[in-house]
Amino acid sequence: MGKRTLVRRRGKAGKQFRAITVGKIAPAKYPNFKSYERHFGTVIDIVHERGRDAPLAKIRFDNGTLSYVPAPEGTSVGSNVEMGSGAAAAARNILSLESIPDGTLICNIEKNFGDGGKLIKSAGSSALVFAHGSEGVTIKFPSGKFLIINPKCRAMIGAIAGAGRKEKPFLKAGNRAKYMQAHGRLYPTVRGIAQAAVFHPHGGGRHQHIGRQSSVGRTTPPGRKVGILSPRKTGRSRIKERK
Repeated sequence: MGKRTLVRRRGKAGKQFRAITVGKIAPAKYPNFKSYERHFGTVIDIVHERGRDAPLAKIRFDNGTLSYVPAPEGTSVGSNVEMGSGAAAAARNILSLESIPDGTLICNIEKNFGDGGKLIKSAGSSALVFAHGSEGVTIKFPSGKFLIINPKCRAMIGAIAGAGRKEKPFLKAGNRAKYMQAHGRLYPTVRGIAQAAVFHPHGGGRHQHIGRQSSVGRTTPPGRKVGILSPRKTGRSRIKERK
C-alpha cells in the first residue's frame, strides 16, 4: 500500500512545507496617521527579517511612533523621511498618490487607504505612476499590468533595496534547499511521470507519458489536482486554411 501523494500531503501543509513565520520582527507597514497630518521621521536602524528578501528600515517619527517599512535604495541609518500632506516628492518620502507626479518610481503601495502598503514590497521592485485621472491614479507594475488606485492611498518614492539578490549563485544544493524551505516550497522536485502510480496521478507505465489530458479543474480534489489548472489553451494551435 502506497503512501499519500505529495500533493495531498502538501494540501494543509506540514511544517516542512510551510513558509517560516517565527522570528518575525513586526508588520512592515506605514503608521496609521491622518491623511492631513505631516510627520518627520529618522531611520534609526536597518534590519533583516526572517523570510523576507528586502531589508527593513526602522523609522522613529516625531511623535515617538516606531514603524518598519521596506527600505528603498539609498537608505542608511540617519536618513530623513517625510510623511503626509505637504511632504516633498523626494526619495524615501511617503505621500498620497495624488501628490506624486507622473513618471515617478514608487514602492510599498497601499491597495486600500490605511492598509499600510500591500503592493511592490520585494527586493529591487518598483512601479511607475503612469497618469492621474478622474477615476483615480493609474499605476504601471513591473509585469506591465495597469491598475487604477484610490488617489488617497499612500506610497513611498523610490525602488526597494536589495536588487540583484537573484544574481548570486547558490553554489550548493543545500543553500537552495534552505531558500526554498524559507519560501514554503519543496526542493528538489521529482516529475510526476517519473514516479510510481501509487505516489502520483501521472505516474506508472513503461513510458514516461501521462496518457491522458493533463488539465484539471479548480474544484478537483487535492489528490488529483496536478497538471495544468483550468488552462485557456493547451497544445498546438491549429488553424484550418480556407480554400
